[in-house]
Amino acid sequence: MGRMRAAWPRSLAGQAIALQVLVIALIVAAGSTLALIDARRDGDAAAREQVVGIATSLADAPSTAAAIESGRATEVLQPVTETVRTHTDIAFITIMAPDRTRFTHTDPSQIGGAYLGTIEPALRGETFTETYTGTLGPSIRAVAPVRDSSGRIVGLVAAGILQKSLAERWRSQWPVIAAVGVGALAVSLVGVWGIRRRLLRQTRGLRPDELRVMYDHHDAILHSVSEGLIVLDRDGVALVNDEARRLLSLPAGDVDRSDLPEFLRSFAPGARDEVHVTDDRVLVVNRSPVPSAGRSSEVVTIRDRTELQGALGELNSLKVLTDSLRSQAHEAANKLHTIVTMVEMGRADEAVRFATAELELSQQLVDRLSTAVGEPALVALLLGKTAQADERGIELTVTEETHLPAGDGHALSGSEMVTVLGNLIDNAMDACDKTDPWVEVTVNQSDTRLLIRVADSGEGMDPKTFENAMRRGYSTKSGSDAEQHGLGLALVAQVVKRHGGQLTADVSYGSVVTVTVASA
Repeated sequence: MGRMRAAWPRSLAGQAIALQVLVIALIVAAGSTLALIDARRDGDAAAREQVVGIATSLADAPSTAAAIESGRATEVLQPVTETVRTHTDIAFITIMAPDRTRFTHTDPSQIGGAYLGTIEPALRGETFTETYTGTLGPSIRAVAPVRDSSGRIVGLVAAGILQKSLAERWRSQWPVIAAVGVGALAVSLVGVWGIRRRLLRQTRGLRPDELRVMYDHHDAILHSVSEGLIVLDRDGVALVNDEARRLLSLPAGDVDRSDLPEFLRSFAPGARDEVHVTDDRVLVVNRSPVPSAGRSSEVVTIRDRTELQGALGELNSLKVLTDSLRSQAHEAANKLHTIVTMVEMGRADEAVRFATAELELSQQLVDRLSTAVGEPALVALLLGKTAQADERGIELTVTEETHLPAGDGHALSGSEMVTVLGNLIDNAMDACDKTDPWVEVTVNQSDTRLLIRVADSGEGMDPKTFENAMRRGYSTKSGSDAEQHGLGLALVAQVVKRHGGQLTADVSYGSVVTVTVASA
């Protein structure tokens, strides 16, 4: 048993080919045997047809009945039967009387003797065949009745072929059948060899147990990996794991290319760290080609950056506020030096007026926003953006229509409002007219809806550009800034769509972007 295991192929390709060779050899052997059996059966059938034809022809000839009735049957018919027998290569032709007395025979010494075999059906007027052992050995024979002009049976004709001769006939076909079988086996082995090479190339010579372990590990990794994983080829989706189904909201079972988001429907390997926005997520996508000698394919990995993007938005708002406070602290230091110098110069009254005027303007803005807006994060955002706009020479105005009551009954959460308003203000400050830069902000919560409107002095976007910006992110900037700010409007559209709101753009007194969300 150990030697047999050592001789048995180890690779999957080798085992498959060994089994195929064994099966093919059995099929060829069985086919050859069946061909020989069929040849023997066909030979017997042909022999029966031949002896029936000869016996019937001689029995139906008028000269046969005439010779029997004349009493000269042996003299007349023996030469005829021998001539026919010689030309047809059969064993014997015997013409006999109804009482079995032979008139003719291959062996002249048997003439006058009794015919050995069945004759009763022929005496009843039937032509029949049988296998019988006579004086020459086992034979297939046919017996036909001889009738005179009145229809009376006056004799019988028996014609036969020895089974030995038939065996020699079908045995002569063995070399042909063997040659065909060997040829079929050779062609099959050539095909099997080609299949073996292909299997070795595709399975890399691995054993079945190695392939099974590889599949088990592959399947375990696919289900446990924390990143979405999709394998695409020219025909569609070859593989998708559980995390990819969750991130892309894909159906269970087979996945078609049409089920994927639009940004994954094309075949474009090589993309690195692309950021895409779906209806409810921010995704980072990498696409790598798979080196293969066969058809082209690519591996797509997907990371969820939704929560990180929200945190980055809030962090950016705090950074803006921090930068504004730092700038204001620097400005306050300058103003403080001015005030101290004015006091030293003896102009105390002017110093007081200078100091209180600046304080009143700043405090008025803080008081108005704190009164009108009941969301602290949004107040901080507006103060920071106002200071940022002032540094950039942009006039940022919060309209008198702004009103956001305190409490939890808002259509959007505080972080969502920061995401929406912060991105809209950033886009507006980037897009406003440089010769007359201004931005106008309105946030209004009523009983039925939340309205966020940001207008700027820019030219605005045409409907097609606005649609592209909402779907994937769009920016007129270049470089890394474009990659960062290009997500702004798409993130806004994501929040609005999640709450069933509307995001519109028009150009009226400026470029106006409006968000409307129904109250809960």
